[in-house]
Amino acid sequence: MSNIGKKVKVNYRGTLDDGTQFDSSYDRGETLDFTCGAHQMIPGFDYAVADMTVGEKKTVHLAPSEAYGEHDDNLVFTIRREQTQGMERAAVGDQVGLHGPGGQLVPARIVEVTPSKLVVDANHELAGKPLNFEIELVAVED
Repeated sequence: MSNIGKKVKVNYRGTLDDGTQFDSSYDRGETLDFTCGAHQMIPGFDYAVADMTVGEKKTVHLAPSEAYGEHDDNLVFTIRREQTQGMERAAVGDQVGLHGPGGQLVPARIVEVTPSKLVVDANHELAGKPLNFEIELVAVED
């Protein structure tokens, strides 16, 4: 039985290979609801849930290509300080919005600050990292 095209509810815990937890629906006390196979989730997570049955639990290890992709050096930008009005107190780790080619806002984080420049990274913070998920399928709706 396939869950593709169906609305599913899951609980999950996501960890890095060193055991560091980066996300958990259990900690928030609410399920994650999405339509399986509708590209609302990272590919490996979607694929893992596709053949699960209600009540089933599974653990999956996802390569970066099945998760947030490889880190792309082309998404790291250097911005001269004179172009950063209003960002005088910018610090490493701050989230900022960059304007993409079509004018859309692209989330990024500051990875380096010097007196003359800011370096920002528009990669997802988990790009390039293998991920582990403990997934429990709670419900399936047609």
